[in-house]
Amino acid sequence: MNIVAAKGLTKDYGSLRAVDNIDFEILKGECFGFLGPNGAGKTTVMLIIHCYMPPTSGDIQVFGLDVAKSPSLIKSRIGVMPQENNLDPDLTVFENLIVYARYFDISKRVSLSLAWELLDFVELREKAPVNIKSLSGGMKTRLLLARSLINNPELLILDEPTIGLDPHSRHSVWDKLNDLKSKNTTLILTTHYMDEAEKLCDRVAIMDSGKIITIDSPSRLMSMYKGNLEEVYLKLTGRWLTGEVT
Repeated sequence: MNIVAAKGLTKDYGSLRAVDNIDFEILKGECFGFLGPNGAGKTTVMLIIHCYMPPTSGDIQVFGLDVAKSPSLIKSRIGVMPQENNLDPDLTVFENLIVYARYFDISKRVSLSLAWELLDFVELREKAPVNIKSLSGGMKTRLLLARSLINNPELLILDEPTIGLDPHSRHSVWDKLNDLKSKNTTLILTTHYMDEAEKLCDRVAIMDSGKIITIDSPSRLMSMYKGNLEEVYLKLTGRWLTGEVT
């Protein structure tokens, strides 16, 4: 079953074509990664998938629904973990979850129970009464993950979910994401960490200049091109994933 299906997807910002006539499908229960340098179009694709902006042309459906015609229905079934920390700095860890639940019309009684379950899941129960200003970067990332799960999403979108974290915190987030995969949650992520893509992704789309160059599993790509994922990308595009032209 396809959770996301795109055909001829295109997005223009004035004269800039950020996404250029791409096709892809994302299957239920898989982790699908978008890889590429800054400006490749990865984040724009993610924004279109979670109905933050409409495409300029082409067709894209999420859960079989058109993103332009059914954004509210789609959003109710999606969780989004942004790259930037947008937690409410005036609230405690627990309050950040409870307040966010209101956006999904989750009752107070249900949200209280969900918040405790999610804090246990991300190992932050003891931090529940603490203001988020006191949290480490890794803890804030885990809280963002917990918040993105408050509506029990069928599809979870993660934009650079472990950027800036120390190795221990990164592995902790990977463990949580693999646990979600085991429960058949579909994951879509962008990342510049190739070890992250290798560990988490069933398939990856390598992008550059708004186009998809190839879609395949990390293991097949590394076998085919005789190198790690960053070397694969360099061989295909002549660019490092940092965006520097070689």
